[in-house]
Amino acid sequence: MRLIRIAFALLILGLLSGCGYNRIQTQDESVKAQWSEVLNQYQRRADLVPNLVNTVKGYAAHEERVLTEVTNARAKVGSMQLSAADANDPAKLAQFQAAQSELSGALGRLLVVSENYPNLKADASFRDLQAQLEGTENRITVARNRYIQSVQEYNTLVRQFPVNLTAMMFGYKTKANFSVENEAQISRPPTVDFATPAPAPAAPVPPAPPQS
Repeated sequence: MRLIRIAFALLILGLLSGCGYNRIQTQDESVKAQWSEVLNQYQRRADLVPNLVNTVKGYAAHEERVLTEVTNARAKVGSMQLSAADANDPAKLAQFQAAQSELSGALGRLLVVSENYPNLKADASFRDLQAQLEGTENRITVARNRYIQSVQEYNTLVRQFPVNLTAMMFGYKTKANFSVENEAQISRPPTVDFATPAPAPAAPVPPAPPQS
């Protein structure tokens, strides 16, 4: 009887392997790993925001609107903890995309504003933060593209026959992915307008006339 059970178990494992079950598991884990890397790089960018805002504020404190936009966008991103399972929900993924796009836009406007302040651009801390931000944006692009490719491969796999029968049997469905429109928006670099005049320095206050 024991030998029959072992033979039956081996048969089941062989059938599952042949119908794509193991491939589904491998690809599903790959998607989860790629999503973790996407979150890691987005978090790296969010961690740069406070220091970047404080550095800009030291030279351009009156740019309150732009500084507030960046701070609020960073707070919104921080409040969205999207797991790999949540990323399968198209509505939740769309909300995540929108929040990250808002932060991208706000950071772009902040860097444009910095062009009006030569002393800020010359500040070593700002240059270092800007270089870190640019590097992080590149890492985000790479991580996001790898995730997109991984999801595409997974979705293709679970649609193929006979793997689709196994996927239906075990409840594996296609996963949501970043939209093409969102990719185009995120990938578009901010426009830097060097024609924008720098703010004029405040006029000195004349001394009060001596009182008689």
